[in-house]
Order: sequence, then C-alpha cells, then structure tokens
Amino acid sequence: FPSGALHIGNTKTYLLNALYAEKYGADLLLVMDDTIGSAEKPLMKEAYDLIPDAFEWLGVKIKKTYFKSDRLDIYYEYAEKLIELNKAYVCYCKAELLRENRVAGRECSCRQFPKGIQHARWKELFKLEVKEGEAVLRLKTDMEHPNPAFRDRVLFKIADRSHPRVGTKYRVWPTLEMSWAIDDHLLGITHIIRGNDLMIESDMEKYIWDIFKWKHPVLVHSGLIRLEGVGAKLSKSKAQKEVKSGEFSGWDDPRTWSVQSLARRGIRKEAIREFVKRIGLNKQDIVVPIDSLYAINRQIIDLESARFSFVENPVSLEIKEMPTVESISVAVHPDKPEELRTVSIGKTISVAQKDYTLHKGKEVRLIHLFNVMLSDKPKVTSVDNKKIPKIQWVSDGVKARVLMTEGNWVEGVVEPAASKLKKDSVIQFERFGFVKFDRMHEGALEFWFAHN
Repeated sequence: FPSGALHIGNTKTYLLNALYAEKYGADLLLVMDDTIGSAEKPLMKEAYDLIPDAFEWLGVKIKKTYFKSDRLDIYYEYAEKLIELNKAYVCYCKAELLRENRVAGRECSCRQFPKGIQHARWKELFKLEVKEGEAVLRLKTDMEHPNPAFRDRVLFKIADRSHPRVGTKYRVWPTLEMSWAIDDHLLGITHIIRGNDLMIESDMEKYIWDIFKWKHPVLVHSGLIRLEGVGAKLSKSKAQKEVKSGEFSGWDDPRTWSVQSLARRGIRKEAIREFVKRIGLNKQDIVVPIDSLYAINRQIIDLESARFSFVENPVSLEIKEMPTVESISVAVHPDKPEELRTVSIGKTISVAQKDYTLHKGKEVRLIHLFNVMLSDKPKVTSVDNKKIPKIQWVSDGVKARVLMTEGNWVEGVVEPAASKLKKDSVIQFERFGFVKFDRMHEGALEFWFAHN
C-alpha cells in the first residue's frame, strides 16, 4: 500500500516472499495495492517510487509490477458476477445498525432485494447523488458465522478523494480483500505469505474463491515482528505526517526506519536480507532486537571500515611538557596489527567534555599516546601503558557532527585525515560507533550513525 516508504518492519514480509521465490525459482510480483485507502491513511505519490527503489536496492528481482488503480473495471466485472450469483448486495444501513445486526445474527433488510434490484442499486453507487459513506456493496455470508466481524463484510465503498494516479476517474473502490481475491486468481498466484494480522481478510478471500469455484493458492500466515530498540511503533502513515509537517527531514530521516534511511546510515542490503532470512517464517508473533540486524551488519563492515578518532563536545587541552612528536602509528584494526595508519599530532589536543568532567583531577591515558593528569593545567605524567582509564582524543580536529537514530545531532571534532573521505564511506569512530560519511555542510563533516 503506497502510503510512504517501506520501513524495516513491513519490508520483512515482502522480502520473505522474495527469498522464497529466489530459493524455488518462482516469479515474484509487485502489486501496488493502491485502492483508495482512507482519509487517515492516504496514498502518497512519492511512495510509487520509494517502494520499488527500496526493493531494487535490496536486490529483489521482480517479474512484473501491477497497479490496482489500473484494474478497477476488472473488479467491477466480478462485483456484478457476485450480485448475479446472489452473493452480494448494496447496503444503505448505518454502521450502528449493521453492528447490531452482526451481534444479533440478523440479516440486513437491504439483503432481501432480488438481484435485478441489486444490480440497479449497484449502478447507483457510481452516481454523485449517492454520497460517500452512504452505501456500500457487501458480501453475503452466514449471519451466524462464529466470528461476528466476518458477517456481511464490505466489498466496495465510495470515496471521492483524488487518487495520485487516476485522479477522480473512479469513486467506487474495492476493499483490499476483494481485490486480493480477484487478483490472486487472475495473476496466477500459487503461494501467498502474509501476516497473522490479516487472517480474517484471508478467510474472506477463501470465501470468494469458493463462490467462483477457484483453486486456492497456498496461503501461509507469518507471525508479526516487533522490533525492539527502534523507539516508537513503526508506521508509514505516522511517518507520512511527520515528513509532510517537516518534523522529519524526508523519507530517509533515520526516525522513519525506511529502507532508504537504513541505506543512508550504512546498513548493507546483505545484512537486511540475512536478518530476514534468520527470522524466517515465524508462526507466532515475536520480539526481535534491532541489535540482531546491527550484529550482522557489523560482521560485514568491521574489517573493511577505516578507524578514526572522534570526540563529542570537545574540550581543548594545553598540555604542559608535551613530548615533541609529529605523528604516531596505530593499528588499523585490532585483528590486523600488522597494518598501520599514521595519526598526526599538532599543537592542540581535544578530549570529550564528558571524559574531562568524569576524570578531572585523575591520571588518564590518551589512547595510543601518553598519560596525562587532567586538570585546568594538564601535564604529561608518563608514556607507560598503565592500567588507568583510557580516553579518546583528537589533535588539531576538524569540525564534525553525527546524526543519530533519534534525529538529534552530536557535535564534535574528528581527526584531520577524515577530510579526505569519499562520500558514503562507512568508517568507525573508535569507542563511538560505525558511521557513514554523508557530506561537508556549513563547515563541518556530516556523518550518519549506523550502530555501535
């Protein structure tokens, strides 16, 4: 449903379909479920590009793309067939009365009209005289069905809102399950994987398939995934409001948790694919920590990510009796001690405000360098690598900032060598986390935080 960019949560189900299609050599379809939706969850023009772009980046191979907004006449044809089979009726009843009828197991009076009148009432829905919300087409079901919510569900409704692709060409729109029932048959779908939250919609599909005596596809329900550690509940419609209002910078704002935002942060597509593969086809609802994705990504990028020193909210130190040394050599990675990089030592050394406050009056080791006594007038105490607190430092630092996952910026300085980074380079700020270089902006190097 193109109401915004896909976030990591709803990407999971489609990507699971894609992984099965790859495994068994099946054709994978992308169906834009762009029936009109609701005023609360409107369609969004940009989503028509954001969704396929996300799948292309993820390496998903799609056989063909369909738009439901191109298929309204097909749905109307099958609506009329249902009416002809005496399986659907036009209902003008108020929602309150319908709820009472469902609870009581009582048939609606609108249901009693013969099919000739039902056909005429169906045609009335297309005329402006019948207002939005005044009438719907319902499926005739057993009014004693064990689940009251399944009794006489809506097939078509009126909506006069403009559509991003077809404008106001149509005003009678199918529900998702009505369009699914028709398309899953006509498009030759053999296997469907969808969430447990759509069980009743699946039952409605089966009911319609049985009316037309169509073979059922294999329909598998997967438990929902709640991602732990992402903050608020993931929601395309909620993110849409925040993008429109300007609270979020765009659909790649890290707080959307969209595929685009994950890519901009430095999360690899291989990590997302492996993350979904490891979750697999869970039958029950489960909680999965987002750290599981980060752990996979870390395994992919760790050895290839250059390391740099970064300190946030820097405090500049004037160190007494500082040894005269222009540079030091440090290992590029703890697991590759034989590979060294050169770190220049200039006139100033900065440490993080939090480290300075925490260790003031104590002896600390500037990592890879020497030991100092932190005070208003710090001085070098020794060069021995003693068992004392170790803190990060930057010499002659370049202004830098990091955009965190919560949408806040962390200001600081980074060692000068970072100025030579190419755009989109994923690196590690030691003792801070993995980041992706985004751009130089307003005199500062800007990075996006990936994870620890």
